[in-house]
Order: sequence, then C-alpha cells, then structure tokens
Amino acid sequence: MREFIKVITIVVNVVSMLAMIVGVLLHSGRGGGLSDMFGGGGSAALGSAAAERNLNRITTVFALVWVFTVVALGLLLA
Repeated sequence: MREFIKVITIVVNVVSMLAMIVGVLLHSGRGGGLSDMFGGGGSAALGSAAAERNLNRITTVFALVWVFTVVALGLLLA
C-alpha cells in the first residue's frame, strides 16, 4: 500500500511540475511571453486582466500542490 501511495504522489508531483512550468511560461511579462504566440487576441477577448488573474491563480495552485507532494515524498521516503 505504501508503494502505491508513493507512486501516486510521484505522478501528481510530475504532473503539477509540468503544469507549473507551462503556467509560468504563459505569463505575459514584459515581452508578451508565450501567451502571444498562441493567439494573443484570445486573451484580449476574455479580458486581459481577468485572464492574467486566472493564470496566476492556476499557477499558484499547481505550485502549492507541487510543494505538498515534495513534502509528502520526503516523509514517505524517510
């Protein structure tokens, strides 16, 4: 049972890590970021401020999930 929980935690960790990387790269920043590459007009239709705020929230949630899984893995592997 412990191995199963360890594997599930590792999978959640990797998925949240990849999603966090994508979320950070999609932020606009100074130069527009990668969000302009995928049709910057789409974010303008949603409202630039609203889309950026939602992206911040989603990235923060993935970062928190990643931190909790790192702590959980530290406890599971100890």
